[in-house]
Amino acid sequence: MKKFLIGGALAAVSAAVFAQYPTRPVTIIVPFTAGGPTDKVARDLAEALRKPLGGTIIIENVGGAGGTLGAAKVAKAAPDGYTLLLHHIGMATSPALYRSLPYKTMEDFEYLGLVNEVPMTLIGRPTLPANNYAELVKWLESNKGKVNLANAGLGAASHLCGLLLQSTMKSDMTTVPYKGTAPAMNDILGGQVDIMCDQTTNTSGQIEAGKVKAFAVTTTQRLTTPALSKLPTLDESGLKGFNVTIWHGLYAPKGTPAAILEKVNASLRTALKDADFVKRQEALGAVVVTDNRVGSAEHKKFVQAEIDKWTPVIKAAGQYAD
Repeated sequence: MKKFLIGGALAAVSAAVFAQYPTRPVTIIVPFTAGGPTDKVARDLAEALRKPLGGTIIIENVGGAGGTLGAAKVAKAAPDGYTLLLHHIGMATSPALYRSLPYKTMEDFEYLGLVNEVPMTLIGRPTLPANNYAELVKWLESNKGKVNLANAGLGAASHLCGLLLQSTMKSDMTTVPYKGTAPAMNDILGGQVDIMCDQTTNTSGQIEAGKVKAFAVTTTQRLTTPALSKLPTLDESGLKGFNVTIWHGLYAPKGTPAAILEKVNASLRTALKDADFVKRQEALGAVVVTDNRVGSAEHKKFVQAEIDKWTPVIKAAGQYAD
């Protein structure tokens, strides 16, 4: 009887603690440096999460090793709901890019829900002879072995999209990696490299200003933003099934109590409906997720599908980050 009473008392105390969560600041780890697209998403999300979660949210940037250092820090953190991770597609590509990871992607995290998806665009230097996708294909065919494909570095969104593009088109281009999106874009603008596949967050302004040539978007549906609405999809242009978005998801360390996970997920669902948050994401060219992938099970299922999608592409290229 005494053991039962003690157990019941502990359970009551635990329930009370979970009900009061959070009682101190919650830290969202961003596994990249400050100022980048993922950092921007995290800070916008933190602003929208504060009210429904009911506490202070701090952003901590832990960059390095393609996002794996920050992810590893969260995997090893105390499972108490006070350390979360906001990560992008790298969550699904790192298992193939890194032959040795300090965590197990599908086992060491609690999946809280997807946040957004950022479409990508296929762009070219302003002096490129082609003016649409059909003309681009002809130009690529007549310049085999001479085409330079820029990216922002190994494992970057532009690198991944470029790999899938070459694989799908069965085209062999000369890959030119840069240390970030800015220098890659500068050389596209300057005509030093030919084409690049990159996020709308990085290309929309240049497309709208007419500083680059835009050929297609990587989603299966056309985009509605004014600067991109006239662009065809690669799917409708002949690359059937081509679909690449750079998505972001929220995670917690494995073993975080169910009551806390439920509160964070409920708060996330409210935050994703926040008008200011939606407006800020639209300004970035991002689409806020509203389907069942906001839930834990479908989020995890989606990441597994992305791992299955990207692993053979990366392994076929034989390009590793370690």
